Amino acid sequence: MRQEFWQGTNLPRVGGFNRAVVLDAIRANGGVSRVELARRTGLTAQTMSNIVRALMADGLVTEDGHAPSTGGKRRVMLRVVPDAYQSVGLHLDPERITGVLLDLDGRVRARSTRRVAAGASPDAVVGALARTVGHLVRRSTAASTEDGEVEGGRVLGVGLAVPGPVDDAHRRVFSPPNLPGWPEVPLADLVEERAGLPVVMDNDATAAAIGERWSGGAERSGSFVYVYLGSGVGLGVVLGDQVYRGLSGNAGEVGHLPTGTGKECACGKRGCLEAYCSMRAVVAEWTAAGGAAGGAAISDAYQRICRDAARGDVAAARLLRQAASRLGQALATVVSVLDVDRVVLGGPALRHGGEIIRERVRRQLLGQVRAARARPVEVHSALIGEDAGAVGAASLVLDHAYSPRLATLLGG
Repeated sequence: MRQEFWQGTNLPRVGGFNRAVVLDAIRANGGVSRVELARRTGLTAQTMSNIVRALMADGLVTEDGHAPSTGGKRRVMLRVVPDAYQSVGLHLDPERITGVLLDLDGRVRARSTRRVAAGASPDAVVGALARTVGHLVRRSTAASTEDGEVEGGRVLGVGLAVPGPVDDAHRRVFSPPNLPGWPEVPLADLVEERAGLPVVMDNDATAAAIGERWSGGAERSGSFVYVYLGSGVGLGVVLGDQVYRGLSGNAGEVGHLPTGTGKECACGKRGCLEAYCSMRAVVAEWTAAGGAAGGAAISDAYQRICRDAARGDVAAARLLRQAASRLGQALATVVSVLDVDRVVLGGPALRHGGEIIRERVRRQLLGQVRAARARPVEVHSALIGEDAGAVGAASLVLDHAYSPRLATLLGG
C-alpha cells in the first residue's frame, strides 16, 4: 500500500511561491498599486516591494500610470509586460489542428489552423504540429508593427491539448476514442523533438479550464467547472484557483459517464454522455431524422444545425435542447459532488448554438441541484471562445512558469 506524507518546505520554495502570488495578482487585476497589492496578497510591504523590484528587473512587470487621486499622493500602477514572454498552444482535434501564440496577458497574437485528414497517422500529425509551431514562432520573432505583431520572440515553450485519456507519467495519448489507430503514442516527446522547444501536454478540457483561468483574470478566480464541448465532451475542474487533475491526470472524463443503456459511443460502450451531447452525436441524430448534413466535416454540419436553430428551426432547436438536457443532468451530479457555484461552457460547439445550450443547462441545474437555494449555480459562456483548446494549451506553459502552485510549497 502506498503511503503519502506531507512534506515540509524551505525558504527558496516560499520565495518562489510568493513571487508567483504577486505576479498573478498584478496580472489578474489588470494593474494594481503597491499598497493594494500588499493588501491583496497579505505580504508585508517590504517583502512585496522586494518581489516587485525583482519582477521589474526581469522585465515581467512595469510601472504604468497612476491610480485616481484620493486626496493624497497618487499611487503608481503596476502592470504585467504582455510581450515579456509568449507561448505557443496547439490543440489536436480529430478534424483540425489549431495553434495560437499567446502573450502574458492571455491575448492571442497569432493564430494558425490546419486540417487533419481522416485516419492520419501519428507521424503525419506530429509533422503538422511541428510545422504549426514553426509558423507561430516565426510570427513571434517578427518586428513590432501596427497590426500587433509580437516583438522579441521570447517563446517559453509549447503547450499541447489533446483528446483524453492521457498517460501523464509517460507523456502519451492513450487510445483516444476519437483518434482510432492511436493505441499509445508518446506525442509530447515526439513534438518536442521535432519542434525543438519544451512541450507540456494535457487533455483538452483541463487545458481549456486553465486558459479560462489565465485569460479571465479576477472574473475567473476561485472555483468553477469548465465544460468543453467539441468532438467530445470533457470537464476541467478548478478548485480554489488550483486545477485538479486527479491521480493519473484524467479528472473530468465525463464524456464517458454512463447515462443508461442506449446509443453506442465511439469508445465502444453504450449509453455514454458523449454519445448524446457531442457534435458528432448531434449530427448523427440530425441525419438519422432526415436532416441535411451540409458538409463533409462534422464541425461544419453541426454549425449548420446550430445556425438553423438560432434562426428559429423548431426541429434543430429541439435537438440542441435535448442534448443540452442530457448534459445538464450530468452536470447536476458534478456540481453537487464538488459543491461549486459556477459552470463555464466552452468549445466550438458553443459558437452558434451557445445561448440555447446555456439556457437549457441552467434550467437543469436549477431544477436538480438541491443546494441551489443556498448556493445558486451560475452558468457562463467561456471568455476564451471557440479556440479554447489552443488558448488553454498555450496557457499550460504560462501557468506552469508563473502561476502560484501549491505543489511548489508541498515539494511536488
